[in-house]
Amino acid sequence: MHKLFFHCLAGGSLLVSGAAVQAQTITGDTVVKPPAKAPAVDAPPSVSVTAERPTGRIDRQVYDVKSDVGSSNGTAADALNNVPSVAVDPDGSVSLRGSSNVQILIDGKPSAMLQGDARGATLNAMAADDIESVEVINNPGAQFGNEAGGGPILNLVMRRNRKPGGFATVNANAGIAGRYNSSVSGSYNEGPWGYQGGINVRHDGRNSVGEVSRERLERGTGAFAPSSQHSTSNGLNDSLGLHGTVNYNLNANDTLAASVSYNGRSNDQRSLDRYINGDSTGSTIADYVRSTVRNGDSRNYSWGARYDHKGELPGETLKIDLRVSSSTNESDSDYANTYAVAPVNAYDSRARQHSETGNRIVDFSGDYERPLAGGTAKLGYKVADNQSSFDTLYADIKPGGLLETVNRMRSNRFEMDERTVALYGSYQMRLSERWGALAGVRAEYTDLTVRQITSGVEAGNNYVNYIPSLFATYKVSDESNLRFSYAHRIRRPNAGDLNPYVVYRDEFNVSAGNPKLKPTQTDSFEVGYETKIAGLESSLRAYHRRDTDAIVDYRYFISDNVLLTTRENGEGSHSSGLEFSVSGKLTPSLTLNTSGNLARSQQTSSDDLGNRSTRTANALSGRARLNYQIDPANQLQLALQMQGKMLSGQGYRSPNNTLNLSLRHTVTPQLSLVMNVTDVFSSNKMETVINSASLRETSTRRFDGRMIYVGLSYRLGGAASAAKEGEREPRFGPPGGRGPGGTGGPGPGGPAGDAG
Repeated sequence: MHKLFFHCLAGGSLLVSGAAVQAQTITGDTVVKPPAKAPAVDAPPSVSVTAERPTGRIDRQVYDVKSDVGSSNGTAADALNNVPSVAVDPDGSVSLRGSSNVQILIDGKPSAMLQGDARGATLNAMAADDIESVEVINNPGAQFGNEAGGGPILNLVMRRNRKPGGFATVNANAGIAGRYNSSVSGSYNEGPWGYQGGINVRHDGRNSVGEVSRERLERGTGAFAPSSQHSTSNGLNDSLGLHGTVNYNLNANDTLAASVSYNGRSNDQRSLDRYINGDSTGSTIADYVRSTVRNGDSRNYSWGARYDHKGELPGETLKIDLRVSSSTNESDSDYANTYAVAPVNAYDSRARQHSETGNRIVDFSGDYERPLAGGTAKLGYKVADNQSSFDTLYADIKPGGLLETVNRMRSNRFEMDERTVALYGSYQMRLSERWGALAGVRAEYTDLTVRQITSGVEAGNNYVNYIPSLFATYKVSDESNLRFSYAHRIRRPNAGDLNPYVVYRDEFNVSAGNPKLKPTQTDSFEVGYETKIAGLESSLRAYHRRDTDAIVDYRYFISDNVLLTTRENGEGSHSSGLEFSVSGKLTPSLTLNTSGNLARSQQTSSDDLGNRSTRTANALSGRARLNYQIDPANQLQLALQMQGKMLSGQGYRSPNNTLNLSLRHTVTPQLSLVMNVTDVFSSNKMETVINSASLRETSTRRFDGRMIYVGLSYRLGGAASAAKEGEREPRFGPPGGRGPGGTGGPGPGGPAGDAG
């Protein structure tokens, strides 16, 4: 049996509590505990424990992000950017294996603040230090629903401290150009009661410059006419986050828990755009500047209650969970157009737009698990209601006066209500000494109502979907495992996809949904191999994803130079790839964590001339992170992120690379000094290229570039062990789990988490 040394800490995977330390040897599903042995009086507060190498969960990979050197002053977006095959751009848009159809859950449950327009702002405001780990579920099992797009899942497991007594962390950080952030989090456990909570404040953001070069086909001449847009955008925003949880153990078998959270963020911005429109002869027909002043804010709330019961049988549990969350985003934008070259009937003008979007989710679920016929059976239900609303009022302001006239072409109200009732069942068992399997099926009833209030149109639809999943593991040796998985998923169009009204974005671009969209049916397959190579933990996964009725972008001109972006069901798309990860110590002081994804994707879409085309992209994406322990007090980390080419409707997003640097200096066992340098070479950019029969366009946005934060992190309670926690090696491998065919460990969110 191959042995690994685990550096165990107070609050880590093994409890070190003054009097005794127990080493656990894990063999299959049996845990053997040797007699406790008291350490010497002068022994250090940490201990090395030998155990068999743990394997990953049967249906997911779990990545430890809390030990990242820069977590004390980073955001949730920064934490996700360190997870293999995950990419988060500066706007907070998330993709996984090149697909933007990703669900993000918190402790296994959906949250309104991580859906729609609220997601990016939330990820850029949530403190990374509040996250324990990230679960990547590429092929979600039957216990997971299809809300928020029904794609692969990133589950944010929030930190929990269940040790008796009190513990707290205080972080304070300052950045360049007036940026700063600070957070306080802590817990206290005594007898049957447990309390945990935190507060964080942040003042930051990303200024940007952009350039769009566009050529549009003139139908009359058959020639292309050029146009361009140059833009600058500035604005740092303030955010405040609060969260708290109370647990009460009624007895040895029953626990009650309640939680509440709030996140608020300002939404202010100042921007300047210059538009130049030409014709196919090379003449300039319009040259003007639009200035925009935007003020607004977002408010996100959530609360929940939970009941956990342990039954008489080993592993028998009942969990009932209620979660309510809401998200509201408001903004007021004032526009002013100033012409240098004005076309006929154009003049300097002003306008104002008020926008408000809202989302509210009520999620009531239950899960029952028990041993059955040599395996583990699990049954669950879910009742959910997801309400979304859009309200946009656009008013033109006449020159020389303050009279406002509502522009009905740019104003609309739209609401959507999606109600879901689901039942699921799964069964996991060990088929032999080497084989284990988990199979499940989910039945979902969906009732959808959409109301286009502006035009007085209401429509509805209801249907039933059956969603199967299958997972299997094969233990090749004590050090190696094979994993197989299959899942069928449904991507339902969201409210923005369905709203047919035209939403104004800027003078060149507007967007609209398509109420005729059909859900996308996705079949996803994966096979993985995990082993050790030269002492390094490694894995290789091959995957294939096939979409039917894929929802893709469709663009066409609604006037000479105004491009409408909407959605349509393409003929289908598919992607395949190889994903790998390698992690471990190269030397006693140098730790490597690296991962990559070599993918081939194909997508079919249409242009406004009726031409259907199929695009194919080969892309290599990767992460490489080196962690060097310079001496006992200093730790250096370099992280390279490479995002490959990604298809997007009639075009693609270009590759992008960034390098980040972090340095931690331990001042005392409780106090650490941390410096983060993000995008060291100022190379971060977002570039999209479209090349169709009627449109050629390259759009590029560059951001502030190099960002520097310096801060202090102070830990109270369990001081020596807590300080060591920040020095643990970050890893891309799974932090724990059981062998093939075992129970698979706790559900999303650790012992308190599950999905309905």
